[in-house]
Parts: sequence; C-alpha cells; structure tokens
Amino acid sequence: MAVHAEPRKAGLVGRLNGAHHRAALNIYLLIVVAHWAEHLVQAYQIWGLGMARPQARGVLGQYYPWLVTSEWLHYGYALLMLVGLFLLRPGFVGRARTWWTVSLALQFWHHIEHALLFLQAQLGTMFFGAAVPTSVVQLVLPRVELHLFYNSVVFVPMLIAMYLHLRPNAAELAATTCSCVAHSHRQPRRPATMPV
Repeated sequence: MAVHAEPRKAGLVGRLNGAHHRAALNIYLLIVVAHWAEHLVQAYQIWGLGMARPQARGVLGQYYPWLVTSEWLHYGYALLMLVGLFLLRPGFVGRARTWWTVSLALQFWHHIEHALLFLQAQLGTMFFGAAVPTSVVQLVLPRVELHLFYNSVVFVPMLIAMYLHLRPNAAELAATTCSCVAHSHRQPRRPATMPV
C-alpha cells in the first residue's frame, strides 16, 4: 500500500509539521501529560485519600479553587487539545496518521461535551433538568470518571500515533517530511564492502 504525504503547507502550519514537528509534539505532549497528572491527582484524592469530590481539586485547584469550577478552563483546555491535534496532523503519515485521526475525532466529541458545559455555565441555563452544567455522557457517568475516560480514549491513540510516527515502515519513511525521524534513517545504507 502506498503512503502519501500531504503537500507541504506554508507558514506556521508548514513549520510545525516540518522542521519543528518534533519540538511541537514534545511541547504538546508535555501539556497533555500535565493535564493528565491533574486528573490522576484528583482521582487519588477521591479514591486514595477519601476526599469529598468538591474538595478533590487536583494540584492547581488546591491553590486556585476557582480553576476547577470554571468552565472557561475546562473548555479552553478541550479547545487547545482539539487545535493541537488538528494543527499537528499533517506531519503524520500512514498508520500513525490513522491513529492520530482517531484521537482527533474522539477529542472533537470531547470538545462538544465541554462546549455544552461551557454554554450552560455562561447562559445560567442547565440542560437535561440538571441543577449544574451537565454533558450528554455525564447523564450516565459521573464527571470525574467521565473525564478520566475521555482523557484515556484520546491519549491512548495519540501515544500509538507518536510511537508509529517515530518507527515508520519503509513506505511511511519515504513519505515523511517532518523532523521527527533522524535523517540518517532516511538515507539508504551502502552495502558493506569486503576487503580484497
């Protein structure tokens, strides 16, 4: 199966998916892992330390409690994740691109859920007969568990995509135009010569 690279884009998107793709992915991954850490600390506070859910605010929420209750922060992060997945997608080819696209699609829905929460908070009108802003899937799954689930289903395909991106097969390697795979891997090896 032939693997085709997207045509090179100019400007910021072109640089992010070319010469600066590896750096952009590293920064993006750092942001994602920091967000994950917040959710894991919150989960530990609830199930490990037995804290009540309103007091389990992660690390930043202990110092800035309004952050946890602000839909601005949650919607902003969901939007940042969506934009990052979209902007960095052109640098992926083949199998890695497929997994990155899965992550993008799942994050798109996660973003819709946060948009519903944000809209309710801004309008002061709650949907689904709830007393607080409530998303669609939150009707079935509590918010903490739901966000652990969403972050997992977005993060896992993203990690698979990054792994495959750094370990391309021959067709993917030929189509790769970014800085992630060392240039030495792109050059064909000369056959070893035997001394005569």
